[in-house]
Amino acid sequence: MSIIFDENKIFSVCEISGIIKEMLEGVLANICIEGEISNLKTAASGHIYFDLKDEDALISAVLFKGYARGIKLKEGDKVCVRGDISCYIKTGRYQIIVRSVEVKTIGDLYAKFEALKTKLTEEGLFDAENKLPLPKFPSVIGVITSPTGAAIRDILSVLSRRAKHVQVILAPSLVQGDGAKENIVQALKNLNKINPKPDVILLGRGGGSIEDLWCFNEEEVARAIVKSKIPVISCVGHETDFTLTDFAASLRAPTPSAAAELVVQNAQDMLKHLDNLKKLLSVSLDAKYTNLQTRLNAVIKNKVFKEPSVIFQSKEQELDDLSEKLFNDFTNLINKKEHNLELLKNALFNLSPQGVLRRG
Repeated sequence: MSIIFDENKIFSVCEISGIIKEMLEGVLANICIEGEISNLKTAASGHIYFDLKDEDALISAVLFKGYARGIKLKEGDKVCVRGDISCYIKTGRYQIIVRSVEVKTIGDLYAKFEALKTKLTEEGLFDAENKLPLPKFPSVIGVITSPTGAAIRDILSVLSRRAKHVQVILAPSLVQGDGAKENIVQALKNLNKINPKPDVILLGRGGGSIEDLWCFNEEEVARAIVKSKIPVISCVGHETDFTLTDFAASLRAPTPSAAAELVVQNAQDMLKHLDNLKKLLSVSLDAKYTNLQTRLNAVIKNKVFKEPSVIFQSKEQELDDLSEKLFNDFTNLINKKEHNLELLKNALFNLSPQGVLRRG
């Protein structure tokens, strides 16, 4: 098929992409392609995006929500898809718009993953008793990831916003391809040796295909996590699928950012709690101060402080009353005693001989 264009015409990028789209859709429609699923993602809209690959090449594919009902796909599945070749104008990338999917077998890597998972599970490597508790208030956090990747930037961004007091120690490592497995194992050993040791370790990277993430499915990495004396959070950014590190770690986070939020969650809550207590204490102290100030003002306005002599005047009056009462009581007592004495004198006189003779 050949199309003749005016050589003098200047096309926009959008125009030429539109022409390519029409050419592809007109020629490569309702075709069947067999390959292995890689880099599988499900959007919030429900549309499914993935790459279809073989040993030598790959093609992008999209399975729109209307055609995805009842279809369950996994990384590594070998499938036969039927659909139309098209061009996504925004990126200029050709892709197949999938209408139907037939799953042939699971892919070799996925089968290997399942076999390793079963082996290590039966061995007890993933048992809860092997998982170290996470610290409530970490002050030092170790991070194992690429020093140039988005993961470390996301982690630092979250920590700087939520826990500026936390120290971060980066143990740089390859997180994809040859040497990544050895790098990760060595980084775990290094963080366990340094002093002071991190309170917790975040191990992860952004998302990718099962091939990209395979170093997190290596048996040596899973065993190194379990041997760590420091709790590890696995944060491989592939939310829909798991890796072996997710099962070996103390906790699995769906993304590096989520891991950073989880690890300082308690500290953040405690800071909020302390802030609330501070506000309550401030209100309580203000109320107490106001109450004491009111009482002090009342005392200051009391007449006693203006004329202190008032205190003594009332007491002097009481003293006068008591003195007068005491004098009266004492006088009455003397008079009573004198009267009694006179009676006794008369009685004695009457009993004397002189008194008797006088009576006779």
